Amino acid sequence: MRKILGGIWKVVTAPFRAVWWVISLPFRLIKKGLAFLKLEPAERPLSDVFVSVVSEKEARQALIEELDTLRKHLLRSVIWLFLGVVLSFTFNQQVIEFLAVPIGGLEKLTAIDVTESIGVFMKVSLVCGVILAFIPIYFEFWLFAAPGLRPSEKTFSLISMPFAALLFVGGMAFCYYVILPNGLPILVNFLDIKSELRPNSYFSFVTNLMFWLGVAFEFPVIIVILTMIRVVKPKMLKDQWRIAVVIIAILAAVITPTVDPVNMSLVMLPTIGLYIISIGLSYLVVYLQGRSRSEEEPSA
Repeated sequence: MRKILGGIWKVVTAPFRAVWWVISLPFRLIKKGLAFLKLEPAERPLSDVFVSVVSEKEARQALIEELDTLRKHLLRSVIWLFLGVVLSFTFNQQVIEFLAVPIGGLEKLTAIDVTESIGVFMKVSLVCGVILAFIPIYFEFWLFAAPGLRPSEKTFSLISMPFAALLFVGGMAFCYYVILPNGLPILVNFLDIKSELRPNSYFSFVTNLMFWLGVAFEFPVIIVILTMIRVVKPKMLKDQWRIAVVIIAILAAVITPTVDPVNMSLVMLPTIGLYIISIGLSYLVVYLQGRSRSEEEPSA
């Protein structure tokens, strides 16, 4: 009889328990996320890790598990990219028309191959898919790296996620509104030779230029990550600024469509500004790391 009444009670209360599960889900996720952010990593010297991998079976098994975890994150990243590309199909035509504005519209382009327009459609969809999937892919890699970070480093890198997306989109916008209007007229009218523009070459040029300039604007995020894993130090970045300027000039010459000083300066100046910001962020990361250690010492 007790089992029957218990079964009836479960059936009657099932809708209420389901509603409570849904309502409490965000709070449970937040609690779990905060606990994850506060979790301290197990620190071991890198030399000891290599020795244990060679000599200990448990360490090799742990390495295999980490590689399997990385594989899962990479697989999910590919799925996110696929979903972004599929979603971009709904507005891809508008994006193509938008990208053709600097050259005077789609009517200025002439397709020669039968499949050329389809190739352009897919290339633009891929770039749009990367933009849409940027934050989910960033989050996947953060989830993989986060267990090895201190609480302050986890929080700082998580907060930097939307800024990384803004920098990427900002670099592409800078290319579209500043670089292309200044670079395309020079290229199209060079030596007073009329250029017959093809969709494939034009959109490949524009999307590649916008993508790599967006990647270049990720410089502060890359420096923050390298500082967190102690590959670079802020003092080194400050002392080697001359070398950094030379490297930025080389990258600007590779990225820009023309090598004239005006277009190179349009890329170099904001990149140098981002490098200066990166030095400040690197100092901030070192400060947070030192503060985290100092808080742990009294409790040790």
